[in-house]
Amino acid sequence: MPTHEVTNQVPPLHGHDVAADPALLAALDREGAGWAEPELHELGELAGGEEAREWGRLVNENEPVLRTHDRYGNRIDEVEFHPHWHDLMRVAVSHGLHGAPWRDDRPSAHAARAAKMYVWGQVEAGHSCPVSMTYAAIPALRHNPELAAKYEPLLAAREYDYGLREPGTKRGLIAGMSMTEKQGGSDVRANTTTARPNGDGTYRIVGHKWFTSAPMSDLFLTLAQAPGGLSCFLLPRVLPDGTRNALRLQRLKDKLGNRSNASSEIEYENAVGWLVGEEGRGVRTIIEMVNNTRLDCAVGSAAGMRAATVQAVHHATHRHAFGKALDQQPLMANVLADLVLESEAATTVGMRLAGATGRPEEQAFRRLGLAVTKYWVCKRAPSHAAEALECLGGNGYVEESGMPRLYREAPLMSIWEGSGNVAALDALRAMAKQPDTVDAFFTEVELAAGADSRLDDAHARLRKDLSDLADIEYRARRIVESMALVLQGSLLVRFGAPAVADAFCASRFGGDWGVAFGTLPSGVDTAAIIDRARAS
Repeated sequence: MPTHEVTNQVPPLHGHDVAADPALLAALDREGAGWAEPELHELGELAGGEEAREWGRLVNENEPVLRTHDRYGNRIDEVEFHPHWHDLMRVAVSHGLHGAPWRDDRPSAHAARAAKMYVWGQVEAGHSCPVSMTYAAIPALRHNPELAAKYEPLLAAREYDYGLREPGTKRGLIAGMSMTEKQGGSDVRANTTTARPNGDGTYRIVGHKWFTSAPMSDLFLTLAQAPGGLSCFLLPRVLPDGTRNALRLQRLKDKLGNRSNASSEIEYENAVGWLVGEEGRGVRTIIEMVNNTRLDCAVGSAAGMRAATVQAVHHATHRHAFGKALDQQPLMANVLADLVLESEAATTVGMRLAGATGRPEEQAFRRLGLAVTKYWVCKRAPSHAAEALECLGGNGYVEESGMPRLYREAPLMSIWEGSGNVAALDALRAMAKQPDTVDAFFTEVELAAGADSRLDDAHARLRKDLSDLADIEYRARRIVESMALVLQGSLLVRFGAPAVADAFCASRFGGDWGVAFGTLPSGVDTAAIIDRARAS
């Protein structure tokens, strides 16, 4: 006989359209990519379905396995994935989340692609890594027109063609990036990997890399010390003659999160590479790739925030305590509304920066806006995930809820492509070396001038802070945080829902906001804000 009746448990969250996100859809249209909305909803329905969610669960519970040798002792350096990894990749590539926008003549193709990354990334974050690197590789590869002509069409092709074969024989390619070494970390100029010219246009590369994510990719951009200094090279896994390039996978990293994605340590044992750009200008060449993956760090953090917020609101809508639903309890409403504010601010600024991609006239704004946004949005994601998890109580701490996976993923984006200090200092570097970026940043912010006095006051304080150069590196995080908030606030005041814009300015600039989420000031229209995160 049953011992009890199961009541007051929340129904599963699936069968909804992940793309039914008012902040996202408004930004998509605003950035000139409204033409992509039908495909976005198609992807959103798939992302909100039970099947795709199960793919995400299984690829994280069944992690990739490194096979260094075959049964006969031959070196093979292969990574074995759960079959659903390939399903996730196939969907991403077929919808153009990788390099497709670089060869798409439709307006704002990069904004359309960012929106799709945001939607599909809510299913599973790990496979977004090789997708993102493929997207980011193309601008860097164009520094060698011959290589770009050969590989760019395949990097942009909407066919996922997995397997170890000569790149030119495949229907589509995936690219990776390999920079970090044991002794250097973010200080890539300390790299010791060497590249020696062979006399036939190729180089012989010897050394190691401490982090190489997605080592099953077809092509890699890497940094090595050539006779002319630190330079960028393209290394295929399979050489034109069909033999395997000497990229040796030493082991896979045992990571906190992002467990579906293989991240490896590799060694180059006289691997063959082709120069991309000029000798001695490797950082300048590959930084274009880094800047585009930094955009995906911000978009990926925003995607995680949205997924966590929707889960928290769904739980609070259906769970009752003390006589009424949790979302009707004033203090829980405060928490949920604050989570929505953070999520929509991240979504809005991420889409604005994605829209600026590919527009030559907006590159100065994008340069600085992306640096401050990468720092702040990625820094906020872990605390946001923790608060959303807590909204589910003990249920949120259990793996079946999916919240622990979101929580483990959240810190990665703040580390990838430069941790917090690197991102903050990059913003200072942009301001010092490219003064036009400061003008472009404030030109954007000033479009909201006069719309909210609290934002205007924050803008004035920021200008004052930037006029004082004393201890500026010591104060870099505080300055960059202020810049990110002012940028977010200006965009929300111009484009956001009135309740969201008012609550954001009242809390982030009004001086009546605590440290934890759920400390919004009185008078906020929490119900209107929370309604924007209900699954539909």
